[in-house]
Amino acid sequence: MEAIILLGPPGSGKGTVAEDLKDALHFEHISTGDMLRNAIRLEKPVGLEAKSYMEKGELVPDEVIVKLVEDLLQSGDPSTRYMFDGFPRTVRQAEMLDQALLPFGSNVRYAFLLEVDRAILVRRICGRRVCRNCGAVYNVHNRMPKVEGVCDQCGEKAIYQRPDDSEETLNNRLEVYNAQTASLIDYYQEKGTLVRIDAEDREATEQTILDHLSPA
Repeated sequence: MEAIILLGPPGSGKGTVAEDLKDALHFEHISTGDMLRNAIRLEKPVGLEAKSYMEKGELVPDEVIVKLVEDLLQSGDPSTRYMFDGFPRTVRQAEMLDQALLPFGSNVRYAFLLEVDRAILVRRICGRRVCRNCGAVYNVHNRMPKVEGVCDQCGEKAIYQRPDDSEETLNNRLEVYNAQTASLIDYYQEKGTLVRIDAEDREATEQTILDHLSPA
């Protein structure tokens, strides 16, 4: 088992980068945000518990997130390579992840920190649209479906703006992110696994990650 982490504020491009690179690197993309939204959709207890936090842009409690991740690791193939997107978000979660990986003789190989100016984050998040049916992501500024409101991937007329993609909620999420993840960045810096990336350019971001993970 192998694990890497994509860190960065909302809108830094973690999900897009992970989806672009997962096949080339043979990693399974794990978005805890998607896992939680799925739990909410299925009305699982853990999802209902998390719902109020997500809608206000607040971080979901560590115990809820870690339980989802632990279940994933224990039920998966021990040889799987995981690319975590949006997890961990606190030092406590990072320590819990380290403990969850120990039985598999593994640890976090790299923590890639995607850094983007605030103005760009606002543009990306507030312009984001999502397919309610399959989860495909679009943006009103540069990545809209071919037919307005209709998803290119599943063909359903299900494109919408998530409630937590408003500017008001984003500002709150950025404040929470800055306050609670500064120490997490220090945590991986001290371990020597942190890689800082200027993530304004998507192709350059992905190439940096490829350079670190691809065989020499």
